Amino acid sequence: MSIGVSQVKHIFGFKSGVVNNVSHVDEQTIIYPAGSCLVTYNVDQKGQKFINCSEGITAMAISPNRRYVAIAETGHDKANVTIHDLLAQSARKRKVLNQGETPASEFVSLCFSPDSKYLIAQGGRPDWMLYYWAWEKNKLMAKVVTTNQNGSPINQCSFNPQDNTQVCVIGNGLIRQFRYTEGVFKQTSFPKFESQNFTYHTWLSDVAMAIGTDQGRILIFDSGELRHDINVTPPKTDVSIKEIASQSGVETEMTSSSYRHVCQINCIVGMSKGFVCAAGLGSVHVYERTEEGDYKKTKEIRVPVDTSVTADPSKVVIPEVRHLSVSPAEETIVASTDTSQLLSYNLITSDLGRHTESEVAEFDMLAQSFHYGAITGMSICYRKPYIATCSLDKSIRIWNFETNLLEIYKIFQEEVYSIALHPSGLYVLVGFSDKVRLMNILIDDIRMFKEFTIRGCRECSFSNGGHAFAAVQGNVIQIYSSITFDNILNLKGHNGKVKNVIWTVDDSKIISCGMDGAVYEWDSATGKRTSESVLKSCSYTGICCTPDGKTTFAVGSDKNIKEISDSSVLREMDAGGATLTQIALTNSGRLLFAGSVNGALRCVKFPLTSPGEWTDYQAHAGSIARMSITHDDQFMVTVGEDGCLVVWKLSDKEGRSMKRDKEITFAEEILITKTDLEEKNTNMSELKTRCDELKMENEYQLRLKDMNYNEKIKELTEKFILEMESLKTKNQVLKTEKDRGEAKHDEEIAETLEKHGKELQDLESTNNQKLMLEYEKYQELQVKSQKMQEDYEKQLAEMEESKEDALEELTEYYETKLQEKITQLEVAGDEARQQMRENEETKKQIEEDADKEILDIKSTYEKRLRDEKESNLRLKGETGIMKKKFSSLQKEIDDHKLEISRLNGEVNKLNNIIKSLERDIVSLKKEIQERDETIQDKEKRIYDLKKKNQELEKFKFVLDYKIKELKKQIEPRENDIKAKKEQIQEMENELDRSSKENTSLKLNNKELFQKLKATEKEMFSEGQVVRDLESHIRQIQTDLHNTVGFIQDPKLLKDHIKAVYHKYASGETLDSANIDADIQKEYARQREHLERNIASLRKKLNKDTSLQKADKVRIMQDNVTLIKEINDLRTELKLARSRVNDLEAQMGLSNKGGDALVAEETRPDSRNRQSDDSHQRVIELQHAEIRRLQSDLHEVRTAMKLRPGSGGRLPPVVTAES
Repeated sequence: MSIGVSQVKHIFGFKSGVVNNVSHVDEQTIIYPAGSCLVTYNVDQKGQKFINCSEGITAMAISPNRRYVAIAETGHDKANVTIHDLLAQSARKRKVLNQGETPASEFVSLCFSPDSKYLIAQGGRPDWMLYYWAWEKNKLMAKVVTTNQNGSPINQCSFNPQDNTQVCVIGNGLIRQFRYTEGVFKQTSFPKFESQNFTYHTWLSDVAMAIGTDQGRILIFDSGELRHDINVTPPKTDVSIKEIASQSGVETEMTSSSYRHVCQINCIVGMSKGFVCAAGLGSVHVYERTEEGDYKKTKEIRVPVDTSVTADPSKVVIPEVRHLSVSPAEETIVASTDTSQLLSYNLITSDLGRHTESEVAEFDMLAQSFHYGAITGMSICYRKPYIATCSLDKSIRIWNFETNLLEIYKIFQEEVYSIALHPSGLYVLVGFSDKVRLMNILIDDIRMFKEFTIRGCRECSFSNGGHAFAAVQGNVIQIYSSITFDNILNLKGHNGKVKNVIWTVDDSKIISCGMDGAVYEWDSATGKRTSESVLKSCSYTGICCTPDGKTTFAVGSDKNIKEISDSSVLREMDAGGATLTQIALTNSGRLLFAGSVNGALRCVKFPLTSPGEWTDYQAHAGSIARMSITHDDQFMVTVGEDGCLVVWKLSDKEGRSMKRDKEITFAEEILITKTDLEEKNTNMSELKTRCDELKMENEYQLRLKDMNYNEKIKELTEKFILEMESLKTKNQVLKTEKDRGEAKHDEEIAETLEKHGKELQDLESTNNQKLMLEYEKYQELQVKSQKMQEDYEKQLAEMEESKEDALEELTEYYETKLQEKITQLEVAGDEARQQMRENEETKKQIEEDADKEILDIKSTYEKRLRDEKESNLRLKGETGIMKKKFSSLQKEIDDHKLEISRLNGEVNKLNNIIKSLERDIVSLKKEIQERDETIQDKEKRIYDLKKKNQELEKFKFVLDYKIKELKKQIEPRENDIKAKKEQIQEMENELDRSSKENTSLKLNNKELFQKLKATEKEMFSEGQVVRDLESHIRQIQTDLHNTVGFIQDPKLLKDHIKAVYHKYASGETLDSANIDADIQKEYARQREHLERNIASLRKKLNKDTSLQKADKVRIMQDNVTLIKEINDLRTELKLARSRVNDLEAQMGLSNKGGDALVAEETRPDSRNRQSDDSHQRVIELQHAEIRRLQSDLHEVRTAMKLRPGSGGRLPPVVTAES
């Protein structure tokens, strides 16, 4: 049997509802609340230390010496204030402060005194009591009610930074200052002001104070007077309200209360140069004091807003900065927001990089962004050190529990209910209100690639092998394949909502629990229910099972832990009245843990015993929603409704860490899309080219700077020589002035010595006479003062005796009276209850009158005593005045003596001045010698510069070599020109081919035209034959008509018929008619064939013309690109020439000082000229070649224009017969 031990390793989260919830401990360490703990976070080392508190932290404060922290916590019956020592190990609790007889129910503000020895705490409603402690002695010094008659709420309290006894409190419509004197708080006067809701204040000095309002104004009081009224936010107009509304995500029809919420001053922190304030939505303003005493805004810092969630800017939520903290060295500002985020801004780096005043800057995340809503789901990965969480803030986040960093997060437009990580760590399953989405975890994003129509899924989990996942829809558990995405099984049986679903280690079983009080075991292969345990009086919220899957542990609303096996409850353990929400068992099956409603992690003794044994560890400020153990049993992870994720280090009772047989090595693979990878590669290549360009530019700039510095050195040497000459002349002038001054000084010394001797004699005689007179007066006054003192002592003794006698008489008198009244009360006790009440009232009145009389007598005698004391003090004062007069006379005598000694000292000083002047003469001579030495040094410097000049000439030789290299670089350009020429030659060949094709097409066209002409002739001849036949038929018709007229005469009719027959008919004509019919058929067939050929030829011609047009366009485009490349080559040649000329000019400039190398320079110049001539010839040849190519292009274009169009008619085809 063993009980596990858990220790907080890291907390991801922040508690935003605490007053002054972020402070600097030192330059690298901050302190802030998270869950039910205070976290000290080292910004550089990323480490955390923890101070355990209760779950109800309301306010905190850090001492000015940065050693102690005070925490206000709410309890069951009263609030407590505890002091912790930050320098001690584990920040142990120093004191729990005593509140006396009237403890507060809550505290809204805390503040340490300037010397860190005293503490004030402002209590909450309904009393609004201010407490004042000497906390080291745990002594309540004083307390006072700070609110007004209306019970206005108090927002803040503070100490004067230079005075432990002066305190200021502000609230809704009130500013009050108190001073602690004689064991009580006394209110001091404060000027009248307009009634406003004062939200925050800070002391800028011991007499100056800045107070913020809920309307965005800062009032600066100095020595009790209003000096400045700064309007931090814009005035309340319709336009500004709409702008603020659109930024803040609220409706445009804003009320005055919402406007105040948007514009109010939330925090002010004083600095050495001014102050920093948080005002409005997501903005912090820095003000600095000017020389005129005003305050000027120098910077505005804004909270970064994620606009990628929605395209509508009105729906973007802008966080509100609640509290600020400035580091001790005033280098960084740390801000906390109402969305539980910690932000930082570096003032030093921003000042170095600032170009314009009042520029808008942005905060950076201090460590990482946290959840600001209740966390609803959590899952741990097997192959990677990842924790996935989802929250009501519509975000999912992937945390790394090894590095304690946020790997990636994404915010959605709808609420996220559940989450599950794939064992590989590459996929995540997320449950939304309408669907369940399977997403890829990429290197810098989370992208959806599959959706499942499961509504309101509040529980989902992957199998340990990752081949399947379970998703809950109401009371049905749906099993899907994570490979084919098919719905394998639907597990139905629960009558209420399913709260938890887990897989056994070998994925053979699925265990579920629900609000209906049922715990079911399912066969993951068949979907059959293998075991069940139903207890309708209990709503189960969490389950876990042993590694072998035979035993299940469940917790629920009945405040018990149940051990279930084979459909029966083997053992129940009472949780001690605490409602447990979650339960987890280590993978080794040795330690059992449970989470409770109050946020405590409970380490339960395992196996279970009755009564049970456990140990509670507090870290959350709300109910634990999910808990899970990493697969190596090293860490426990819990999430709660407070929005915090806590990583616990697990160990056994002896402090040994939990180790498994197999060591798990985490994978390092990541997913990345091809487009993202290509974009990153292109960005890298662009950056590399940019770096190379910058290197070239920097080298060129360095060379230019060297040239400029050399010129400046020359100018400085010339200036130095001129200054040397002017100093020599000044030195001579000073020598002459010095001689004149010495002569004058000797004369003045002699005159002053004579004057001082005479004045000394006169002063001695007069002072002796005054001393004698003052001494006589002093003796007389001393005798008088002794007499007065004796008289007043006698009077004081008499007054004291009379006072004591009067007090004794009064006490005796009132004692007798009290005895009489007591006897009267005993007699009146037998009377009715009404008379008893009257007697009691009369008794009270008599006692009050007696007390009043005693107080009056006391006050009269006290007044007499005061008068006597005052008169005594007045007489003492007069004697003191006489003493002072005597002492003043004595002082005058001493002053005269001092003046004589001072005059002697001045004489000595003048002698010393003469000596110092002589020393100055010697030093000036030395300085002249040193100047001569410096002149020699400068001459040496000139000699060194000449040497440097020679080195520059060597550098010139190196530049010549570089020029040669540049000329060598011209050769590849010439090669490019040759390649372009070859390309032009190929294009010319292509043009020749196209021209040949055009000629062949022209011949085909001519042949077709001839065929068309032949067909037209044939058609004409056939038409002539037809016309002849028609005329012949008409003649036959006329002859037949004429023969019909002889129908009455048979002979004539017969003769005429014979004549017609001989005229028109014979045997040959019949044959020819038959032949003509065959010819017509053949003619028609040939005609159709020719028409088809003509149509096909026309189509071919159209295709050829379109192809020729395309070839023409392509050739034109190639020509254009060639012309562009030729122009680019020309520009590059021009640039190369200009660079060569610049380098030659630089060589010429650096060659001015050296005459010996002129002969050597002429040789490279001649070479350069020869090379320039050769380049010029090459360029001319290239120009000629370009002209030739242009002429060829022109000829080709003219030839293309002469080509016949496709719209003309083809000539008729001539047949062979025609």
